[in-house]
Amino acid sequence: MTRTDSERRIALVDLLDRVLAGGVVITGDIKLSIADVDMVQISLRALISSVSALTPLASASRSALEQRPDD
Repeated sequence: MTRTDSERRIALVDLLDRVLAGGVVITGDIKLSIADVDMVQISLRALISSVSALTPLASASRSALEQRPDD
C-alpha cells in the first residue's frame, strides 16, 4: 500500500513543533579562494531549539561545574 502525497505532507506547525522539541544543529562552511589559494574561510554553526528543551541540559552542566573541585 503506497501513501499519496496528501498523506505524507506534514503541517508546518507540526514540523516546527518537532524541531523545537528536539532541537536541530545547522552547520556550514564557506571557503573563498583565488587560484587555489584560500583567502577566506567561514565556519557557521547554529542551534535551533526551544528554551524548555535546553533548560534541563543547562541545569545539568551547571550542576556538574559546581560539583567539580577547584584546582
